[in-house]
Formats: sequence, structure tokens, C-alpha cells
Amino acid sequence: MIQNVLIGSQAVQPLAMMKPAAADSSAVQQSGQSFGSYLENALNQVAAQEQQAKEMSNKFVLGEVNIDEAMISSQQALLSLQLTTQVRNKVIEAYQEIMRTQI
Repeated sequence: MIQNVLIGSQAVQPLAMMKPAAADSSAVQQSGQSFGSYLENALNQVAAQEQQAKEMSNKFVLGEVNIDEAMISSQQALLSLQLTTQVRNKVIEAYQEIMRTQI
């Protein structure tokens, strides 16, 4: 059984040690920017894999690569696209669930 136990000075912090709200909002903005850049990088990698699969299929037609290399590249691009689609679907479902909650 896995237990989440937080031991040490982070378990309980006195009020005097808490950061002001302005510092928290700047940390949120920085994490939002880093999430946006992370998402952009992930989408760029998927696009690059699709481009590589296209190039490999063109090289296969020209006889420069074997069928196995072309198929592996194509399947990698397909899996990346399917993963991206599933992540998008989960994000949309989470957003819709949040919008359905009553306050």
C-alpha cells in the first residue's frame, strides 16, 4: 500500500512564512507560460514526426530505405497523433465537467 506522507518543515507552515499573494500570482503566470510552451513543443514534435514519416515514405518509393524503416516511422507518427487526439479529448471532457459544476 502506498502512503503519501509529508514529513518535515513543509508539512505545517506558520502564517508568517507564507508568501504574499502577489508572488503566487507571478508564479502562476510563469507556470502558465511554461505549460503553453510545453504544449507548443509537444505539438511541434508531433508535426515533425508526421513530416519525417512522409519523407520516409517518399524515400521508400525511390528505393532509398527499406519497408520496415518506413513503416516504423509511419506507425510512430500515427501513435503520436492518436495520443495527441486522446489528450485533447480528455482536456475537453475536463473543461466540460468543470463548466457543469454548480457553485
